[in-house]
Amino acid sequence: MTIVDHTHTGRSALAAVPTDLLIDGTWRAASDSARMDVINPATEQVITQVADASLVDVQAAVAAAVKAQASWAATAPRARSEILYRAYEEMMRRQDDLALIMTSEMGKPFAEAKGEVAYAAEFFRWFAEEAVRIDGGFSQRPDGTARTMVLRQPVGPCLLLTPWNFPAAMGSRKMGPAIAAGCTMVLKPAPQTPLTSLALAQILQDVGLPKGVLNVVTTSRAAEVIEPVLTGGDIRKLSFTGSTAVGKILLAQAAQQVVRCSMELGGNAPFIVLADADMDVAVEAAMQAKMRNMGEACTAANRMFVHSSVVDEFASRLAERMGALKVGNGMDDGVQVGPMIDAASRDKVLRLAEDAIQRGARVAGGGNASGGTGFFVEPTVLTDVQPGSDLLSAEIFGPVAAIQTFETVDEVLAIANDTEWGLVGYVITQDVDLAFEMSERLEVGMVGLNTGLVSTPSAPFGGIKHSGLGREGGRLGIEEFLDVKYIAMPIRERGRA
Repeated sequence: MTIVDHTHTGRSALAAVPTDLLIDGTWRAASDSARMDVINPATEQVITQVADASLVDVQAAVAAAVKAQASWAATAPRARSEILYRAYEEMMRRQDDLALIMTSEMGKPFAEAKGEVAYAAEFFRWFAEEAVRIDGGFSQRPDGTARTMVLRQPVGPCLLLTPWNFPAAMGSRKMGPAIAAGCTMVLKPAPQTPLTSLALAQILQDVGLPKGVLNVVTTSRAAEVIEPVLTGGDIRKLSFTGSTAVGKILLAQAAQQVVRCSMELGGNAPFIVLADADMDVAVEAAMQAKMRNMGEACTAANRMFVHSSVVDEFASRLAERMGALKVGNGMDDGVQVGPMIDAASRDKVLRLAEDAIQRGARVAGGGNASGGTGFFVEPTVLTDVQPGSDLLSAEIFGPVAAIQTFETVDEVLAIANDTEWGLVGYVITQDVDLAFEMSERLEVGMVGLNTGLVSTPSAPFGGIKHSGLGREGGRLGIEEFLDVKYIAMPIRERGRA
């Protein structure tokens, strides 16, 4: 097997990653011996191959999760907590190796990948702490005839479907609460980025997670294998991060067995700069909200609304900052912007930008594909973006900032809320009252006030409308993996022997 990379360290890290399926504690080949390529988007070369699971393999993984559920649910919360603590510590110990793996298969710059590993590890630490705080309730009925107890118990075997853009963090954000709650899992990572998930699975094995609790199936045949599993009756919880279109399909399939669902779907985030904004804060927040992960994030600022009185300064400063970013292979020193995940993603971003330009948008900076090998797009700032441009309704998922102007708060809120999505919105203002008004009126699940970063393990991440159901992270994150059981106990007549 040929491994293509730029450094000995990278080759070593990649070579150590398991490339088979993890089922019932054993690494095994796909039942039909199928393999699939993993491509480095910066070089367009094959890094390695991993097992390509069939339906038979995925069903075996589900059976293993079902078999392990009762004993895992009965495991002491402290024992589950300590496994997660050890996983956190081991991720941090292997931070460089995990970052190299992620950069190789996904393309993000090494420094950003290393930051994601730390962020991902924090989900294990956060849910290690939540594992020992699962509580219930005890009360008396108002009429005094009975006592009421409320228990929280693991929902059961879970199917976890993760995307390619944050392969470490999206895995730990789902596995962490499932492990803490006492649920077994089948994890199916995106086919573009399976190696990070396989490396995380190895770490969890190394720190003592019992066999069958986590099963990992890498596959390019999701359409063939997921529906039979969701409709088979053994999976009791689905947690999915991905596109709204795929999420709707999965919801329909899950409905047949009334599978409990958490959905973190697409976004169309408005980034609103009010007339009184501190321009240093506005530009810095815009860089965070737009350029994190090369713009390949559901939280990325998709539509920038800037008050007409400050738009010229904002656009010129943003174009200068974005234009100064170094584009290239994320393994190279100083690179700040890596490639898009594949050719289709690159072409989509370029098409959306070109459509806006054809409709009258002005290029304030960038606007081209980087030449040569790799799926690169130059960071681009477009001003005077016209209504009807495709990038105002489609999720850009790339390094293109689309700027429109507005005059009044009511006007910009009406436009910002005129979308089926409702994941996150950003507001830049120095007026505290206006900040709260905007936050309350934006139809989103999260708001960044004077910041372009909202993601943290300690807060509930998620959206409304077509952006999803449920929350990940924070104290609510573990609730998604717990069922509530109520027990009624009649009160005997007092004074009886």
